[in-house]
Amino acid sequence: MSTLSTFAAAAVMAVAGSAASAESIVEIAASDDRFSTLVAAVTAAGLAETLAGNGDFTVYAPVNDAFAALPDGTVETLLLPENKGQLTDILLYHVDDRVLMAADFPVGSNYFKPINDSERLCITAGAGGVTIADGSGKTANVIIADIQADNGVIHVIDKVLLPGTRPDCH
Repeated sequence: MSTLSTFAAAAVMAVAGSAASAESIVEIAASDDRFSTLVAAVTAAGLAETLAGNGDFTVYAPVNDAFAALPDGTVETLLLPENKGQLTDILLYHVDDRVLMAADFPVGSNYFKPINDSERLCITAGAGGVTIADGSGKTANVIIADIQADNGVIHVIDKVLLPGTRPDCH
């Protein structure tokens, strides 16, 4: 299925309000070249099967350009087998164990707890869209929201979320 067809199908599903889709989060990401680095990382961390399986997941999915913006060598270092734990922590910082559509984020800034349990994200929703502040003190923009999968939803973001200190949310 082409990338355009995948996103068109996801958009139709979102407009129709259907929670069902023919593809998992991993299948949707794997079919889109903009997520090749994310898919490689998820595979290296051993999370592909989990994110392709049953569940209610919200994934904040960084595009390749977001990974490329990390300091030189960061991605390559994280993909090494000896860094699997750190890579897994970073990737799980991008996952919530609930299905959260963009309309589910309350207006204003609120803390959300990703699945890795170690940190919080500050998600701000408003007329200008949705942003996500992470532990690095920087903010990601949701550039495409509500791509529905059969096991959750994907929100495409323009920055890799990094744990660190709790972001200021209020």
